[in-house]
Amino acid sequence: MRRESNLNWIGVIVRFIVSALVLMFIAYVVPGFRIANFGTAIIAAVVIALLGWVVEAMIGDRVNRWWRGIIGFIASAVVIWAAQFIVPGMNVTAWGAVLASLVIGIIDLLVPVEVRGRMTNIS
Repeated sequence: MRRESNLNWIGVIVRFIVSALVLMFIAYVVPGFRIANFGTAIIAAVVIALLGWVVEAMIGDRVNRWWRGIIGFIASAVVIWAAQFIVPGMNVTAWGAVLASLVIGIIDLLVPVEVRGRMTNIS
C-alpha cells in the first residue's frame, strides 16, 4: 500500500514537470506568453492546475457535451491569463493566453490517452 502511494506522488510530480516543460515550449513559440525560468514554469503549472480545478468544479456537468469543448477552451485561456497575476515571472497577454490554450489543446490531442493514463497512474 505504501509503495502505491509513493508511485502516485511520483506520477503527480512527473505530470507537473511535463506541464512545466510544455509551458516553457509555449513561451518559446507563442508571442505574448513569457515565463522567466523553469522554476517559474513549475509554479505556473501548479497554479494553472489549481485554477483549472476550481473552474471545472464550478462548471461541472452544467454544460452539455456540445458546448463543453468551446467552454473548456475559453476557460483554459482565462485560467492561463489569470495565472500571471499569481505567478511572479509569468507575463501573458490575452492573445497569448488564447494561443497558449490552443497549443495546449493540440499537444493534448497529439499525446495518446493511453500515455496520459500511464503517466497519471504509474504503478
